[in-house]
Amino acid sequence: MARGGPKRFYKTAGVEAVGAAYRVCLDGRPVKTPGRVEMLLPSQALAEAVAGEWAAQDETIDLAAMPLTVLAWAAIDQVRPGRERAIAEAVAYGGHDLVCYRAEGPADLAARQQAAWQPLLDWAAQELDAPLTVTTGIVSVAQPEAALAALCRILANRDEFELVALCAAVKAAGSLVIGLALCAGHIDAQAAFDAAQLDETYQMERWGEDRDTVRRHAATQRDLEAVARLVNLLRP
Repeated sequence: MARGGPKRFYKTAGVEAVGAAYRVCLDGRPVKTPGRVEMLLPSQALAEAVAGEWAAQDETIDLAAMPLTVLAWAAIDQVRPGRERAIAEAVAYGGHDLVCYRAEGPADLAARQQAAWQPLLDWAAQELDAPLTVTTGIVSVAQPEAALAALCRILANRDEFELVALCAAVKAAGSLVIGLALCAGHIDAQAAFDAAQLDETYQMERWGEDRDTVRRHAATQRDLEAVARLVNLLRP
């Protein structure tokens, strides 16, 4: 909602403590979600960053420039009442995870995939107790039920803000393993992007850039950077 967005209707954006939570206020009035729920945030750092997004708006409000606000709204309006669905959708990526499917060739692409993706799978096996099966080609391979159950338990222990960050990362990367590694701080946003877009980056190096792909890559990188920022702001 960029140029056609609603007009800015407030002068100031600030933060107030509400018990153990924090709220963002516009001219002293609490911000609500699109679902008309008060937007209470779990950390002062996140609340101040969200308030900064509102303060930075010009004459019209551009939600595309307010990723933390949008993620917070999604946590409250979508993930909180729909936790089971959000978890199921994320775990479904793990059942067919990008990093488990390797190219049969060319050899240099297969080598890149091994170098970028295998350490992530090793981390998932060691740190998350979720060893996943690797295959070549595009034929689906069944993942161990115990590994998927372990991933499901990890997601079930996340609150709605941690879960919305993870779901956004998984959707952007197309991989539950990459999303979990990013949200755990095992990799940063750039490494997550490089791993997620490895195949397309390889193709562009060989055949040249495609405008739509470049645009999509830029959007993916912005999404992953927003997730990384949200996760950092949630930490004590």
